[in-house]
Amino acid sequence: QLWLVESGGGLVQAGDSLRISCTASGRAFNMYHMGWFRQAPGSEREFVAAITWNGGDTNYADSVKDRFSISRDNDKSTMYLQMYNLKPEDTAIYYCAADWAGDGTSWYPTLPGQYDCWGQGTQVTVSS
Repeated sequence: QLWLVESGGGLVQAGDSLRISCTASGRAFNMYHMGWFRQAPGSEREFVAAITWNGGDTNYADSVKDRFSISRDNDKSTMYLQMYNLKPEDTAIYYCAADWAGDGTSWYPTLPGQYDCWGQGTQVTVSS
C-alpha cells in the first residue's frame, strides 16, 4: 500500500505557472509508475500525465503536452507536475495515482483502472 498526498494547488491567473507535488509514504515509491489525473465539476476524471517507475518514460494528454511537465524524485518519494501557461479549462481537482510496477506487466498510463492507489486531490483554479 502506498499513501499519496498532493500539495501545491491554488488560485492562479491564465498564463501563470504552478507546480503541484505528490508525496508518497508506505511501500517503495520507486516500485510504482505514477500518474496525474484531473476532474472538473460535472466531468469525468481524465488522464493528464504519467511517468514510469524510474522516470525513463513519460506520457501526456494532448491537451497539456506542450505546457505541462511531469517528473519524479525517488529519493524524496515525490512526483511533480510543472504547469505552464495555465488556462481556465485546466481548472480541476488534480489527483496523483500509483500503479504497481513490480509485477512486470505492461504500462497503460492513461487508464484509471490500472492504478492501485490514489491521493485525495489538490484544487487548481485558473481565472481568466
